[in-house]
Amino acid sequence: MAFTFAVGDIHGEKEKMETLLGKIGDYCDAGTVVFIGDYIDRGPDSAGVLDRLIEGPSDGWRWVILSGNHEIMMLNAISESGSSTDDLPLWLQNGGKATLASYPEGTVKPEHVSFIRGLDLLYRDRHRIYGHAWYDPAVAFEDQQEEMVLWERFSSRDRMKDLAPLHFVHGHTPQASNPSSRGNRTNVDSGAVFGGPLSAAVFDDDQPGPPVDLIQAQ
Repeated sequence: MAFTFAVGDIHGEKEKMETLLGKIGDYCDAGTVVFIGDYIDRGPDSAGVLDRLIEGPSDGWRWVILSGNHEIMMLNAISESGSSTDDLPLWLQNGGKATLASYPEGTVKPEHVSFIRGLDLLYRDRHRIYGHAWYDPAVAFEDQQEEMVLWERFSSRDRMKDLAPLHFVHGHTPQASNPSSRGNRTNVDSGAVFGGPLSAAVFDDDQPGPPVDLIQAQ
């Protein structure tokens, strides 16, 4: 039996991330971990989170690291040369100050910028599609619009009936404490940076539909 673990929005919560990865490693010896985006901003150690993502998994594991809207805000705020742009105030108002504070010199490492620029928008396996915030079932996978995938929000009642038999896994909209499944979608953002746990929804790679288990780190 093979599993995929979908990790919700981390937002600089490095300690919760490390604890969660340890629990995932205890769950099974190998598998796939999909990080759903928003690794930076608001929390105490965005730089440390990015360092850990760049470090990568141990043997037997595969990591899929997707972009979130906060990564795009950071990229928009920093020019190719590393100087600030007109979008800097927007980023700072949305958690960017905490990100900059996590770097000893107050500037984002060039290797972190390069890493974020290389992140994918979406990931698809046999039974599921993974993305940060939203997915349009009426549009082909390769034609999805970045702005919509990263920024749009589902209504709480949206069950994504038109996506069947596939299931969409996302974050972006914090839940009270646990991931929630509605029809053909699961939201794995449990508000780690707002005092909630960091969650990983566990999916059976051979079984369609919602998660079969849940792992959390408080």
